[in-house]
Amino acid sequence: MRAVTTISLCGLLATCQVPPTLLEQIVSEGELRVVTRNGPTTYYLGSDGPAGPEYDLVRGFAEHLGVNLEIYTLDNFQEIVPEVAQGRAHIAAAGLTRNDATDPLVQFGPGYGAVTEQLVYRVNKGRPRSVEDLYQSDITVMAGSSHARTLQQLRGDHAELTWQEAQGVAEDELLEQVSAGDLRYTVADSRSVRLSRYFHPHIRAALDLSEPQPMAWALLNDKDTSLLAAAEDYFEEAHTTGMIAAIEERYYGHAKDFDYVGARTFLKHIDRRLPRYRVWFQQAADESGLDWRLLAALAYQESHWNPGAISETGVRGLMMLTKVTAKSLDVEDREDAEQSIFGGARYYRFVTERVPRRVPEPDRMWMAIAAYNVGWGHVADARLIARRRGMNPNSWQDVEQCLPLLTQSKWYNTVPHGYARGWQPVKYVENVRSYYEVLQWMTADWPQEPVKAENGPPPEDAA
Repeated sequence: MRAVTTISLCGLLATCQVPPTLLEQIVSEGELRVVTRNGPTTYYLGSDGPAGPEYDLVRGFAEHLGVNLEIYTLDNFQEIVPEVAQGRAHIAAAGLTRNDATDPLVQFGPGYGAVTEQLVYRVNKGRPRSVEDLYQSDITVMAGSSHARTLQQLRGDHAELTWQEAQGVAEDELLEQVSAGDLRYTVADSRSVRLSRYFHPHIRAALDLSEPQPMAWALLNDKDTSLLAAAEDYFEEAHTTGMIAAIEERYYGHAKDFDYVGARTFLKHIDRRLPRYRVWFQQAADESGLDWRLLAALAYQESHWNPGAISETGVRGLMMLTKVTAKSLDVEDREDAEQSIFGGARYYRFVTERVPRRVPEPDRMWMAIAAYNVGWGHVADARLIARRRGMNPNSWQDVEQCLPLLTQSKWYNTVPHGYARGWQPVKYVENVRSYYEVLQWMTADWPQEPVKAENGPPPEDAA
């Protein structure tokens, strides 16, 4: 009888309403709060605004929920998960694995991608071949990270294993210190190692210290599973539609191969050659509506920023223009650096306008870069082949698989522009993407106004 009376009172007083779920609160407030960390594998400010694998994922989730995204970063890795546990963030999206948090107030969502924890060393400093080689060694890892817990687990079988935990440092800082020779070893996720080789070409992965582990978002561990259920639905759809694969390709597709000597030379040329031509890259990019670092990346792929470069086919100059192309672009002297840069910018804009506007970015950019190398006609042929094979002609990931088919008569005889060395533009795009990414990071702190450019490369680099 008492229960009936209580229910009646609740109905009369309207004080026993079921509280809204977390998901309903987020939708009602119109905001999803996400904490992350700054870095190439998570979130950063690119030339066109916020970017990064984690940013693309959480932005998509916010759009899926129909709310705004509020994303913020923390420098201290140990502070990220507590933001969720203490209710300041709805999600921690920071390249975390399930080994990154032991707080019972936190749970992990669906896995996406996988990383392996790797021991990192500097080339020419002696590569350890086993955990036993690390006994009493100088190993430094982020304090409170999964890397520290992995080492703790390894110590169960290797009592002589020791390490230091650094407070308030990021993974990429430790990798930089290993590259500089200031630290002997560190532990990092395989994705970070993969990308960091371009910024720090002296580092190498010596050992895998863990099995591949899925990355996941950290959410509040509560009886209210509404946000978790929404995340599960979102990731299921993202896998089905190919969104996860597209993000993987966008940020890691160019890092398939690594050229140690080439990467080291590129960093040297950023210091010695690029400053002489930067003002022209910026002016030409502004005139054509481009990012100057993309234009510089194209030029580096073409000539290593050497205005006197000549290929075996007779194309020449900083942007490697043919006689016919140079004439059409009003470039009178292909070996004049300023003329070549402005001509190259106009030509890149020309090929970009050939790419259909329905092709989304950054796929449109990659196709334009391929067209700069091999001509738009062959890229259009590869798109035609992709369509015939039931693939997506608006996806660079699909088109780059079809370009090499232009070397096979059964394919090139069926398209308008015939044979092409289709593997060449694929590698070309990979290289430009790598150079472009490195330039975005390396020039982030450069002053806005460059020094007045001078024609010609520095004397010591003229060859």
